[in-house]
Amino acid sequence: MRIIKISVSGIEAFAELCDTDTAREIYKSLPFEGNVSRWGDEIYFSIPVYLAKEKDARSEVKIREIGYWPPGNAFCIFFGKTPASRRDEARAYSPVNIFGKLEGNPKIFKKIKQGERVKVEKYQEV
Repeated sequence: MRIIKISVSGIEAFAELCDTDTAREIYKSLPFEGNVSRWGDEIYFSIPVYLAKEKDARSEVKIREIGYWPPGNAFCIFFGKTPASRRDEARAYSPVNIFGKLEGNPKIFKKIKQGERVKVEKYQEV
């Protein structure tokens, strides 16, 4: 089990990574930083990882999931509805590789503003 720490504007969150190629490649490349972009209740930022879309990539995501968006080599955190959502679901702009899930309350990300600096680092590997 691999846990990562996400830090932005005094907020710390943790996520457990899946056992996928995307998760392994992202974990290997840590730590990295980026500038937050907002799209509804999703934050995303480019990372120095370049991967293809996995066969099980999807647009319909669950709140608390984290994904990798191949067209923008972006790390995506879903914590509510996006402009593409239908009803109360979270939905990515286009298919993402789901590679982990946030622990705790994802609503803490509602405080994050466009352009803030985010850092992602290894936290624990068991």
